[in-house]
Amino acid sequence: MALKVLSALDAAKIQLYHFKAIIIAGMGLFTDAYDLFCIPPIMKLIGRIYYLDHHNSDKCSVMPKETQYKTTPTAVVSTLVSIALLGTAVGQLVFGRLGDRAGRRRVYGLSLGMMVLSSLACGFSICKTRNCVLVSLGFFRFLLGVGIGGDYPLSATIMSEFANKKTRGAFIAAVFSMQGLGILASSI
Repeated sequence: MALKVLSALDAAKIQLYHFKAIIIAGMGLFTDAYDLFCIPPIMKLIGRIYYLDHHNSDKCSVMPKETQYKTTPTAVVSTLVSIALLGTAVGQLVFGRLGDRAGRRRVYGLSLGMMVLSSLACGFSICKTRNCVLVSLGFFRFLLGVGIGGDYPLSATIMSEFANKKTRGAFIAAVFSMQGLGILASSI
């Protein structure tokens, strides 16, 4: 029975469904890349608000206010970048296993929902104190990373399962090429 299904899939022609799947899975990877790579410019903005550069603190009285340079410490930037990557590793393990057990489509929707909610929550990580902002942003970026981690294996698996063997590689390449566009969009 399984061989009949696989041979029918391999003989199937390209349909509108395939392009919808490429767009949906591709947009997932677009937002993954965007969310992972948008944090450095955001940390520059946080630095301008919450940090004062100690190298210029003795000159503050003689320097005009607009030339005082504020920056986020490298350790803080590195932590907020890496915490999402840690969440990505956790998400790949958790959602990959859940996808095998509960169904890839259902778990893919859960993963995408988690990405949407946690990215919105990252946007609302506004507090009056620096520590509150950094802790809440770090927490929501970890959750975002978990959602992103679920998107990686599920996008590739879903796309490869529904493509015939002639177009499988091209379809998966089309899906993963959206990452480059996401990186460009985050820089813009």
